[in-house]
Amino acid sequence: DAGGGGGGSLHCRGCRSGCPRPERLQPFRGRPQPRRPGEAPAPPPSRAGSWAGQPRSGVRRPFGTGRPVSLFTLGTMRALGSVEQMSEVLQAAVLAGINHLETAPAYGPAEDFLGQALQRADRQPDGGWVMTSKLLPGLSLREGKHQLLKILERLGCNKLDNLAIHGLNRPEHLDWALQGDGRALLDWAQGEGHTVQVGFSSHGSQDLIATAISSGRFQFCSLHLHLLDPQRLPLALRALKRGMGILAISPADKGGRLQAPSPTLKSDCAPFTPLQLAYRFLLAQGISTLSVGAAKASDLALAAALQRSDSPLTAEEQSSLQRLADHRRGRLGSDLCGQCQACLPCPNEVPIPELLRLRNLAIGHDMTPFCQERYNLIGRAGHWWETLDASACQRCGDCLPRCPHQLKIPDLLADTHRRLQAAPRRRLWG
Repeated sequence: DAGGGGGGSLHCRGCRSGCPRPERLQPFRGRPQPRRPGEAPAPPPSRAGSWAGQPRSGVRRPFGTGRPVSLFTLGTMRALGSVEQMSEVLQAAVLAGINHLETAPAYGPAEDFLGQALQRADRQPDGGWVMTSKLLPGLSLREGKHQLLKILERLGCNKLDNLAIHGLNRPEHLDWALQGDGRALLDWAQGEGHTVQVGFSSHGSQDLIATAISSGRFQFCSLHLHLLDPQRLPLALRALKRGMGILAISPADKGGRLQAPSPTLKSDCAPFTPLQLAYRFLLAQGISTLSVGAAKASDLALAAALQRSDSPLTAEEQSSLQRLADHRRGRLGSDLCGQCQACLPCPNEVPIPELLRLRNLAIGHDMTPFCQERYNLIGRAGHWWETLDASACQRCGDCLPRCPHQLKIPDLLADTHRRLQAAPRRRLWG
């Protein structure tokens, strides 16, 4: 209940006895038993029922200055059908060893459903839930205060563990957070005890993210970190060295729809599944936690299987990663874009590396449906995604002498547009 438990922790209406004080909750320091040479990690169960049962306590990693979090985080943006659906995935998360919940007002009814599901729940993780919610940038101080208090009301708690700026994507967003009403809002939220720490999520440029990390204002951040798109990984490692917590945004779906991979990609990652290999790649890098947007209990089966998998990559995993890269290189040949970004800036602001990355995946691993989906969101998702597609290339040739691989970039961009242009799809939220 709201009045129970020790200071500094989340007291949701789903708690039965109050959460322990944060200093009493120590990270789980166990390690999985070593596998025999040549033995792959256990495959995920085929049904939720094969792993559901007693609550599990997996590895906990530090997350900024707040309470430690599980290797996987339950993202609540997919269980939007009913309170019953949210309750199902919430209880599955407990059984999978998850203690971290991520939500936002922008996720439609997610916070309402989550608050009601917490109230109904008869199980919770050891130490209670670690709760993260988010506010969009640009709010006035008055509106920001109102929205944060409504978040707490919907969730049925008196404070958050983590409050993030949702989409620190443009320079003006960062200015708002560091100097404007955003700074006053974050100071107020912490000063009044409404959140333990503050952070941000970002889909913005690497320079913008680097500036936000080095500002010293934030204790955690959520970034797009993917096996098939590791461009932001150096930024994440830099943030970890500063003591920040790092949440990887949607390494399954946004990482290439790895939960439903192409047959080619499945073969390229064997003997591991693409999603299993992607999760292990990020966890072995030290990323604090990986988000899983579950719509049903079985969506958390792999998270349950890997809840203690924080060991370094095995030789077999490293070999699979190398074969994955070799297959991509073999299929693309001399047209492979190495993602060095030497072609930037483009005079016409064409995001050349990002567009050619989609071409790499479409040809290199037969991921055309995913690449078409992403390509056709360009210009239709505001500041959450690129605004110009390959048709904006004017063939000025400015990029050609800067490419270390002598790629015929205008021709490759034209080919990208021909391959990937299709009817657009709606974004999941917003």
